[in-house]
Amino acid sequence: MEQRIFHGDLTPNELAEKLLAHFNRGNMRTQMFGNQQNLTVQISTREGAASGGQTALTVQIKPVADGLMVSVGEQAWLGVAASMGQTVVATLLNPWNLLNRLDDLAQDIENLQMVDTVWQVVNQAAQQQHASTQISERLQRAVCEFCSTANPVGQSSCVACGAPLGNVQPRTCAACGFVVLRGERTCPSCNKPISG
Repeated sequence: MEQRIFHGDLTPNELAEKLLAHFNRGNMRTQMFGNQQNLTVQISTREGAASGGQTALTVQIKPVADGLMVSVGEQAWLGVAASMGQTVVATLLNPWNLLNRLDDLAQDIENLQMVDTVWQVVNQAAQQQHASTQISERLQRAVCEFCSTANPVGQSSCVACGAPLGNVQPRTCAACGFVVLRGERTCPSCNKPISG
């Protein structure tokens, strides 16, 4: 399972709607389940599709601090492999059969690229909402507890008043490496408790 975190003003519904709009056509169909806290989009080939083998993929969308976490599951590819195998056998028996299987072959190749296409749609939706995988502005600065001046993360003392900034520096989750703020008790990415 591959996952990415996008920081910015992007809602789970907006992203799910982009996936639905892109994939709910031709031989593909999509379904959306869940709510704003855990949204799942399932993408699969339609039953009885005119060409290509059967495949399916699940995309999970969850809000995290300052953005969204998008997880793309493993693609079911056995149906596509079977369809491609059928094309190879038919072509070996009679090379002219390849002409009859061109639609199946083209659809199988498109199906094998589904994960890449999902990430292209997600990246495009993020760009349209000015979201990115870069760390959010809130996590790029440490605000001094004494004078409320914003300081670069990693600065040992406040540039304005000289107070130590150790207590306001963000830290990372020991389990997954996600950047968390002081005071957060569970990781927004993996939901494991934060120690210390």
